[in-house]
Amino acid sequence: MGDRRARPVVSLIAGLLFVGTLSCCSINQLAVRVAAGFLAGSGESTVFTGDDDPELVGAALPFALKTYEALLESDPRNAPLALATGRAFVAYAFAFVQAPSDQLPSDQVDRQRDLRLRAKKLFLRGRGYVLQGLEVRRPGFTAALERGDTAAALGRARREDVDYLYWTAAAWMAAFSADPFDFSLIVAVPRAVSLLQRVDAWDSSYGAGAVQEILISFYGAAPADLGGGEDKARASFQKAIALSRGLRAGPYLALATTVSVKNQDAVEFRQLLGKALAIDVNSDVPDRLVNVINQRRARWLLAHEGDYFLEEGGD
Repeated sequence: MGDRRARPVVSLIAGLLFVGTLSCCSINQLAVRVAAGFLAGSGESTVFTGDDDPELVGAALPFALKTYEALLESDPRNAPLALATGRAFVAYAFAFVQAPSDQLPSDQVDRQRDLRLRAKKLFLRGRGYVLQGLEVRRPGFTAALERGDTAAALGRARREDVDYLYWTAAAWMAAFSADPFDFSLIVAVPRAVSLLQRVDAWDSSYGAGAVQEILISFYGAAPADLGGGEDKARASFQKAIALSRGLRAGPYLALATTVSVKNQDAVEFRQLLGKALAIDVNSDVPDRLVNVINQRRARWLLAHEGDYFLEEGGD
């Protein structure tokens, strides 16, 4: 783990150049796997996630995404690379496509719709890559999942597949959040939730509360007949805060934008966003970028509080 974190960027560049200069097919395949190894292991690097400049990262990621795809095309049965590719697409779509769309002014409805549909496509593209990797590991998983037999799909999975299950579910639910009127995504939400619940059952501290952070939004926004509920949302919130040691802004925003808005509780809304803004983004380097992005969103939400509350909620 530690040796991956220490690999310098120049090594990655050298590896990619190495791929381009070899002609022998078998050696090319080896070179692809060497370069892919750098990328597939990048989930443990803070080169992107630890940055505090979203614009810099957002400008760099498209090239990285196409590099992932090029390598995966050459080595389609490389499950870790497929996971890394899907994970990168989901992260890019959320941070640099969907999040900006949420902050567009009200007179740019068409632009917002276009960005949301683009985000949805990228989320589903990412999900496809993750499932590609999972299918290599557990043949038949995807077919069972797509026909709605979640129990059969999960019956093929093993505890060591938690990353694949999490990112499949995260991509799926993100696509639904980008286009909540897509009926095919609406009916699939319970399947995605089942994947998250299996991850939670196998590793209750997964991602320092990553599962719970998604469930806050789901439970907080979904109607009771789909499994939602305020009590569930608040329970997931408490778990997420505990697991992240209160160092992530995400759980505060998730509860504020679902439960607080639904209850028309402007006071709680402000308090939660205030706590998100109070987080020192340098206190947890791996989450620095996402905290910077979420704090920007928190400031925007506070500035546009009137769009979410019909009446003043008090001081």
